[in-house]
Amino acid sequence: MLIDTHCHLDFPDFDADRVEVIRRASQAGVTRLITIGTTLETSRAALALADSHPHIFATVGLHPCEVESAPDSAMEQLATLARHPKVVALGECGLDYHRLPSLSTPLAKSSPTPGAASAGTRELSQADVEVKGRQAFFFQRQLELAARLQLNVVVHQRDSWNDTLSTLRPFSGRLQAVFHCFSGTYSQARELIDLGHHISFTGIVTFKNARDLQSCVGKVPAGSFFLETDCPYLSPDPHRGKRCEPAYTRLVAEKVASLRGITLEEIARETTSAAEKFFRLPS
Repeated sequence: MLIDTHCHLDFPDFDADRVEVIRRASQAGVTRLITIGTTLETSRAALALADSHPHIFATVGLHPCEVESAPDSAMEQLATLARHPKVVALGECGLDYHRLPSLSTPLAKSSPTPGAASAGTRELSQADVEVKGRQAFFFQRQLELAARLQLNVVVHQRDSWNDTLSTLRPFSGRLQAVFHCFSGTYSQARELIDLGHHISFTGIVTFKNARDLQSCVGKVPAGSFFLETDCPYLSPDPHRGKRCEPAYTRLVAEKVASLRGITLEEIARETTSAAEKFFRLPS
């Protein structure tokens, strides 16, 4: 019994065969799905899917790359959505400095750790400052809302490691975060876990060039991590480059189990228990 803790089932990539995609997940032993909101529109769509399927749950949130177009009333609307009984966390929210207006190429492609080569190492334009400021505003407001509603948060972090942790630290003891699609080092994972947070692994763990991440997978303690697909993105081998779907959580689980030297059944039990606690899912 596996849980895909981060998928985007409402995305148009699944419009042609969404029912079959959900069915294939169940057949693969992925018995519960958490579909993730990134805008007000996708948050509503995630809730509609959760309402239609007893084994699907939802999060609602504003992705950092979407906040520029968020309306003035976004937080009020999000607060209303977050009170829905099938909402299990807030997010995904966070900070993303991977592409700022003044940059024609992605940041930190050769950086040894996510966030190590942040926008702070380059001269920022006024547009960059405004984008970072708006991301910070909505990240902070979503953390405040989550704490008020006693929800945990799904965090998106890209090339913003230090700022993301600085924003989270004042909320220690008030909420927990899962850093979804974790692809950092063991030391970074340990830093998050020591702060009471969690990480989540995607199909990246199956990539041949993900040696540092694979080493991390083998070391982090049981109960500190979940499994996800982030579908329709990041298909694991042997489907790399094609559309991902929740059924592939099983392939992620098989690789993680292999890296940790345990059985698929054990990794399913450990990650399911951890996800149930974090998202407060019925067991």
